Amino acid sequence: MTAAEQSVPNVPALFTPFRLRGVELANRVVVSPMCMYSSEDGTVGDFQLVHLGSRAMGGAGLVITEMTNIHPNGRISPSCAGMYKPEHATAWKRVVDFVHDQSEAKIAVQLAHAGRKGAVPRAWERGSGTLGDEAWEIIAPSAVPFGPGSATPREMTVAEIADMVERFAQGARWAEEAGFDMIEFHMGHGYLLSSFMSPLANRREDAYGGDFSRRMRFPLEVVEAVRAVWPDDKPLSARISAIDWEEGGNRIEDGIAMARRLYDAGIDIVDVSTGAVTAEGRPNPVGLFQTPYSEAIREATGKPTMTVGNIRTAKDANGVIEGGRADLCAMAKWELYDPYFPRHAAVELGYEMPWPNQYKQVERMLKG
Repeated sequence: MTAAEQSVPNVPALFTPFRLRGVELANRVVVSPMCMYSSEDGTVGDFQLVHLGSRAMGGAGLVITEMTNIHPNGRISPSCAGMYKPEHATAWKRVVDFVHDQSEAKIAVQLAHAGRKGAVPRAWERGSGTLGDEAWEIIAPSAVPFGPGSATPREMTVAEIADMVERFAQGARWAEEAGFDMIEFHMGHGYLLSSFMSPLANRREDAYGGDFSRRMRFPLEVVEAVRAVWPDDKPLSARISAIDWEEGGNRIEDGIAMARRLYDAGIDIVDVSTGAVTAEGRPNPVGLFQTPYSEAIREATGKPTMTVGNIRTAKDANGVIEGGRADLCAMAKWELYDPYFPRHAAVELGYEMPWPNQYKQVERMLKG
């Protein structure tokens, strides 16, 4: 926190404002991106309006959309959200406008490409088989499958890499048309950008593979291309897997180096996760298991970070911010369980958080 933020009297750290470029968040609670598998040819609708709108009304400072893909073949499933045609911007604008009109929340879009983890059924259908004839060709830095039983991707050509850079830039243009406050890139969990960054997935021998600098080339080209078309007063975020959790993969030293390169390229905050780069590499999900890596990157770089993973209580979330372990707390499953977590946390921490006009009677009730 800045000295000004720390000096706000009687306000818990979790409810101090936070600024990234020209965007100020009312508090430090973030609704983490969560795939919902409820779109039609990438076009979002009523489900996203209610799902994201309710969490904005619930008091989060920032709401991030589900993974939103910049190519039809970049989706995880046929029902995933997209930003690969003009109609998608129009559909997302309806959601963005609701969030802005009815809450104090800001809203970000997470742009991504699934890479070698694409062309699979929706999450709740994966035990029933594959997509069969509906499946599309998947691509990756190298022809290395995600795990046993996974399809083998085709190695991308240099021309395809250049095309994807432009598709991310076009996705950013449409995101601006939709009115989003921020863009986050999904550079973690083994999706396309992440797989270029990991030696476990990237076996290329050209300018986009090999040593650390060459593995970072494609992700950095994406950031630079988007920063060039994205308004200067709007921030960029990147979710990374700071550790691969597998022999021969990235370690925290590599995660810190990734973050440094991303900040230098124009990223304003790094959303720190770990693992899922391969089917085997997973952390042990006990306690605030991801926060040490956010803290390590924040300490090493002096730059803002966002933490994720098992944040469930007001005490834990406030402690993360108060202790300088991260600047923002991103919550996923717990926000599904309790869309009004920020408001409930405020009550628990003794902070009088303003309620929407339609819900003012709650304020009166809480005051007795």
